[in-house]
Amino acid sequence: MTSMLIENAAGIFTGLSGDAMRTAGAIRIRNGVIVAIGMLQPEPGERRLDAKDCVIYPGLVSTHHHMFQSVLKGVREGINLPLAGWLRSVPYRFWSAIDEEALAVAARIALAELLLSGTTTVADHHYLFSDTFRFDPAQVIFDVARSLGIRLVFCRGGATVSRHFDTDQSVPMPVETLDRMLQSVEACAQRFHDPSPDSLTHVALAPTTPTWSLDPGELREVIAAARRMKLRLHSHLSETSDYVDFCLSVHGKRPVHWLAEHDWLGEDVWFAHLVHLDPEEVAILARSGTGMAHCPQSNCRLGSGVAPADAMARLGGAVSLGVDGAASNEAADMISEMHSCWHTHRAVKGADAVTVEDVVHWATAGGARVLGLPRIGTLAPGQQADIAIFSLDQPRHFGMHDPMVAPVTCAGSAHVRHLLVGGRPVVEDGVIPGLDLQKLKFDAARVVSRLAA
Repeated sequence: MTSMLIENAAGIFTGLSGDAMRTAGAIRIRNGVIVAIGMLQPEPGERRLDAKDCVIYPGLVSTHHHMFQSVLKGVREGINLPLAGWLRSVPYRFWSAIDEEALAVAARIALAELLLSGTTTVADHHYLFSDTFRFDPAQVIFDVARSLGIRLVFCRGGATVSRHFDTDQSVPMPVETLDRMLQSVEACAQRFHDPSPDSLTHVALAPTTPTWSLDPGELREVIAAARRMKLRLHSHLSETSDYVDFCLSVHGKRPVHWLAEHDWLGEDVWFAHLVHLDPEEVAILARSGTGMAHCPQSNCRLGSGVAPADAMARLGGAVSLGVDGAASNEAADMISEMHSCWHTHRAVKGADAVTVEDVVHWATAGGARVLGLPRIGTLAPGQQADIAIFSLDQPRHFGMHDPMVAPVTCAGSAHVRHLLVGGRPVVEDGVIPGLDLQKLKFDAARVVSRLAA
């Protein structure tokens, strides 16, 4: 039996709501599980981890990412465009050039950025599956995740219907038959999906969008297949007003009402963005337990708007945070995401709209709820020891009266002294063991040069 004691921290955010968010003392871990929190004394033979001048958070949970986009940051043609133009100019333009090397490098960049911001679990929505590929994208991404020790929910995306834009310059996005998609998802789940409490690998079914990526007649078959396979369902929804206008013009209903008719709501479903909701849609999502992956930085970057995450949370809805792809959020780390979330809601809705504690809850317990992983996201006895230890050693942290809020309010590059996933160190003294950042920088430059050419 292995035992570890984390001690001397300035304080602990548990991820729980209300007054239960804050606690203090030491944390004891045995065999990857938290067994006690409080005024604890070291035991013989126990490893002691010094958290002096640090604050402790649950490992952060990002519920929506597109990791392949980490080699598509700052593409000039798309940097000032809204969503539709950006899609055409960036991911839809470059997707066919993302080969096995580019995908592996992108995944390594994405996961390094997440780990160094205190993230222990990520849901990657990967929607590039083409019969021209001579590699398996799922295998590539799982291999990189395993090498770095992070928890991964692989959201197997794709489309049966191609979305067309006003250009013929791009290679059309790949499509597949519904039967082939579902067979591929089931095969992926058989290889990688592990539902056990301490699992590092999960699979979800994730068509790119219900509005443009599937035939309406396929919606019920998709959700039925997900539930038969005991997988969660994920997709994009209502990111811009175009989603709403399309549904109203084609189906005569707003997106949430339309999907409710097709059984695409429930505690096993979560959507990215959900920016353009009316109050009734918010209430429906909250009542049904359908999750929101709130992506404030990407939504701001693309000029899409601010999701009603605060309103949904007040109704008891399942709200989480996601960094989205780095091609629409060049700072795809969870510290930046939390800081942006805190600022954005207050700027638009008033200073009392969202607290730091709200944001931390969404980024931890909220993410665990949305992904259906109840053993992570909070720090309490019996929970997996997914723990972020932030060092407050930069000038931006000096003078803080409440050090607990510093990682969110001070923003910048919060220094992760240690990061544990199930008690296993994945960041030690600010370094990801075994990852050569200089080599990754060189590999990224080479891939970007090739893509730009």
